[in-house]
Amino acid sequence: MNAVLIEIKNAVCVITLNRPDRLNALNADIHTGLREAFDKIESYDEIRAVLLTGTGRGFCAGADLMQSLSGGTRDLGASIDKDYNPLVRRMRACPKPIVCAVNGIATGAGMNLALAGDIIIAARSATFAQGFIRIGLIPDAGGTYFLPRLIGEARARAMAMLGETISATQAEAFGLVYKIFDDTTFAAEALALATSLAAKPTQALAAMKQAFNVSANNTLDAQLDLERDLQRDMGTTPDFAEGVKAFIEKRPAVFTGKPA
Repeated sequence: MNAVLIEIKNAVCVITLNRPDRLNALNADIHTGLREAFDKIESYDEIRAVLLTGTGRGFCAGADLMQSLSGGTRDLGASIDKDYNPLVRRMRACPKPIVCAVNGIATGAGMNLALAGDIIIAARSATFAQGFIRIGLIPDAGGTYFLPRLIGEARARAMAMLGETISATQAEAFGLVYKIFDDTTFAAEALALATSLAAKPTQALAAMKQAFNVSANNTLDAQLDLERDLQRDMGTTPDFAEGVKAFIEKRPAVFTGKPA
């Protein structure tokens, strides 16, 4: 059984973590599968959006403790350097928008994997937890970076230090997720959202990602200059020309995602 399923639907690369018996806990096979998926995403122009989800009751239960952490103390930094940090960096740098569809349990690095996406949605039955404290660890895979920026310092520290599990409704109220959907329609809603992104101007979405990625650490002046430079680039793209033409002709635009 493949630990990661990859399927192209309507210009969307659907990535499904596929270890349902382990709640899609991260192991070497999943990391290998994710690397292969992003190789494909970065190489094929026909892929214009990404949907990341899980099989069964879990989105991702974090690192597979039975395989990764058994046998006492060890150098956990090595696996972070090899697998987790490159994955998070790759997701944030990916020029194509990533929808993380949290269909069930999202714990530890599994939760932070979701936070590395661009748009995070959740099934109503989904749950979120920073479970690291339960085994004497700190949040990794970007947890200490993403959480304060998404939900504020007070809630971030509480989630990390207490290790409590929150519901999808609480996650939406906190600002962790964009929307929640009923379980029965979740898969269809997730694909529809990703498909709508795939039909939008791909170069503009990539530029947005670039701008958002640095905005938290930029001065206003630096960000204004970056917006100017990126907008200058967008003004030369076929999709900008098509968007203006469609606006004048009062019809829906048909974007191709092609660069200038």
